[in-house]
Amino acid sequence: MVNKTNLLLLLLSLFLTLNLSSAQLRHNFYAGSCPNVEQIVRNAVQKKVQQTFTTIPATLRLYFHDCFVNGCDASVMIASTDNNKAEKDHEENLSLAGDGFDTVIKAKEALDAVPNCRNKVSCADILTIATRDVVNLAGGPKYDVELGRLDGLSSTAASVGGKLPHPTDDVNKLTSLFAKNGLSLNDMIALSGAHTLGFAHCTKVFDRIYSFNKTTKVDPTVNKDYVTELKASCPQNIDPRVAINMDPTTPRQFDNVYYKNLQQGKGLFTSDQVLFEDRRSKPTVDLWASNGQLFNQAFINSMIKLGRVGVKTGSNGNIRRDCGAFN
Repeated sequence: MVNKTNLLLLLLSLFLTLNLSSAQLRHNFYAGSCPNVEQIVRNAVQKKVQQTFTTIPATLRLYFHDCFVNGCDASVMIASTDNNKAEKDHEENLSLAGDGFDTVIKAKEALDAVPNCRNKVSCADILTIATRDVVNLAGGPKYDVELGRLDGLSSTAASVGGKLPHPTDDVNKLTSLFAKNGLSLNDMIALSGAHTLGFAHCTKVFDRIYSFNKTTKVDPTVNKDYVTELKASCPQNIDPRVAINMDPTTPRQFDNVYYKNLQQGKGLFTSDQVLFEDRRSKPTVDLWASNGQLFNQAFINSMIKLGRVGVKTGSNGNIRRDCGAFN
């Protein structure tokens, strides 16, 4: 009986801790300290997007990589030091484009230029706002973001392994990985829709078009015309730094064409195409391929849920003066 009581108390404590973290987040968190925070960040993001389109997919991808490793706490922004190899220098984060980091830095500079906002807004919240804005600037939905995250106090490369999705993952692996962050199968399918934007290195798809398995060189789930396109864009001797569009149809538009591509065998990664091939996810792919509004709403809901992952509160976080350093 004592053991059961202790177990119940432990579960209750965990429940309260999780809910306190989420309760800290609210839409008007900076109403008293920096009421124009969202407009200031948006202006900085718009300026950055005008300079380079890469800003959009780079910021979106940065957000996912941050939230999936120890929660949405901007720990992916931290630079390595002589004494610590940080998250951003883990092998799986080396392909994060610099424009994503620069978006947050520029927005932070814009906020610091306003006296009452200086050092009042966390880098984690800046990244959250900027991510919402790049989605909207690419033609995607605009939604209200919850704010009130603190910045994380730890960032290690050792903490990254096994936390991020891989291009070769199947639905079982993807579902398990997302579940660890409190995200459902539908959330996984919706957030995968972010691949409607962005780029991937050719080397990430070599296995699918040149050496799939012992009996066939080409993954049979890939559209034959798409294979021809991929081979033309990604010959085997290509510079490994060369990247191609994730969405071959509307690469600069946030839309539901990603799901239409999957129906045609034009998912770039195995982890994309399996969403159409697996009976558990196929009905949702078909639904969102036929209804962009439903996809947009699902994406909003899943992004809000993602933004609640691993929120730092109290002594577990702070507001950094420099997004790239502990201070």
